[in-house]
Amino acid sequence: MTSTLTTVLASAPLAAGWSLHALWWRHRIDRARRDPLTGLPGRQVFQRRAAKLLRARGAAVVLVDLDRFKALNDTYGHGAGDAVLATCAARLCRWAEEHGGCAARLGGDEFAAVILAADNDLPVVLDGLYVSMCRPVSYRDRALVVGASVGAYFAGLLPEPPLERAMRRADEAMYTAKRAGGGWNIADTPTPAITTTNGRRTGRPGTSSGGGR
Repeated sequence: MTSTLTTVLASAPLAAGWSLHALWWRHRIDRARRDPLTGLPGRQVFQRRAAKLLRARGAAVVLVDLDRFKALNDTYGHGAGDAVLATCAARLCRWAEEHGGCAARLGGDEFAAVILAADNDLPVVLDGLYVSMCRPVSYRDRALVVGASVGAYFAGLLPEPPLERAMRRADEAMYTAKRAGGGWNIADTPTPAITTTNGRRTGRPGTSSGGGR
């Protein structure tokens, strides 16, 4: 009995150590799956969910880029910028879930979503998202305001919509909206209208041979 008790007591610290190690790894895996600032799924998790949604009829890919975010970040500091990113991410997530979809942060102030919506309903749905993203964000008694450029592509236009191609078309639509000063725009053809480099719109960060974001 004494020998058994001694063995159990001796192994307790080791078991506790392994439990902490397992929790540490679980935390690292969870962080890899989710963006630590916004809590949105990471790129890999989003790609799996989005690809599954695109197999359904009536799926649309949406890209969102915040306007004037850098100026806000430079003026009020990174804390204010983080508050805006977290708030806008939460708004996008709620909107995507309301439409049977999912959202993710792609990096910086750029987000993506895939939703289920009829082609004819997409303009109204996007307008609701745009209004939501542009609402002021409360931070330390300030009302922080950013704009948004939203691009969308109705994946039903492709016979077998691969995610990369659908996102490329949504990215072009977003760029068109941004050049017009913000708002939303829908790409209405499956053929890219703007030249691409490495699968991304030429001229955007990450398209040059040594570039990255």
